[in-house]
Amino acid sequence: MDFNAVRMFVGVAQAGSLSAAAERLDIPLPTLSRRIRELEQQLQVQLLERSVRGTRLTDSGARLYEHASRGIEALIEGEQAVISDQAQLKGRLRLSLPPAFEPWWEVLAAFQRSYPQIQVSVYTTERRIDLIEDGVDVALRVGTIAHESMIARRMLSYRHILVASPALVERRGGLDSVAALHGFPCAVWSQGAGASWRLGEELFQPEPVLATNDYLHLRSRALAGDVVTELPPFLAAQAIREGRLLALLPGQPLPEQQINLLYPSHRHPSAIVRTYLDFAQGHLDYLAQVSATTA
Repeated sequence: MDFNAVRMFVGVAQAGSLSAAAERLDIPLPTLSRRIRELEQQLQVQLLERSVRGTRLTDSGARLYEHASRGIEALIEGEQAVISDQAQLKGRLRLSLPPAFEPWWEVLAAFQRSYPQIQVSVYTTERRIDLIEDGVDVALRVGTIAHESMIARRMLSYRHILVASPALVERRGGLDSVAALHGFPCAVWSQGAGASWRLGEELFQPEPVLATNDYLHLRSRALAGDVVTELPPFLAAQAIREGRLLALLPGQPLPEQQINLLYPSHRHPSAIVRTYLDFAQGHLDYLAQVSATTA
């Protein structure tokens, strides 16, 4: 059954005539008449009796109207509820974040302080999830994006920092070149495969004493004076400012990384998603500040 035709039929029944319904529904009278005839042909019953004084329902028409009007009213109420929720930004936002992305925790906290009726569900994983299959609205990704079915909104770029504790550097006699790294215990971020560090134009392949996919673990070992490692700037900045870590080989930086927010290209973003994207964009100064290694 054609839902639009049924909605037109309900409109005629409520207006009392085809001409009044056409005006109320903003539909050309010939189009309305044709759609009602098509509905009657589909159901193989006469729904309306027409006269010069208007229209009235047949018995079959009255029965259809009794059921259809309740359903349409319920749909209208549902539509208005959705519009109202979007206007008030009330609902759920499902996000994916990489582990240990501490600055984004504060962005989300500030977002919920601004929009207290939005429930935020965060799925933390290093896995490249399928947003549709996993039911995620927006994913934060670090690195190059190559996915045609996703829209990527670029947030900012940054570089990881090679760090070690002052005690380790002093104990090992200083570190003034990439080649000198061979004399230091190294820890690397890895998900099982080998790791390498691109330092300026040089490629260094450490023989790590520790490999882990947890940057907080790497930071802990660096602060303890056990290893040289690479950290995202927001995890290293405070310790560098406080002198508990040293930024190593600043003239030979690690490659640039990109932060993007991804959402499906074929799904029209809701008001909540659009607000979240704009809110995050407005906090780039904060992210740059917490990643700064100097006061």
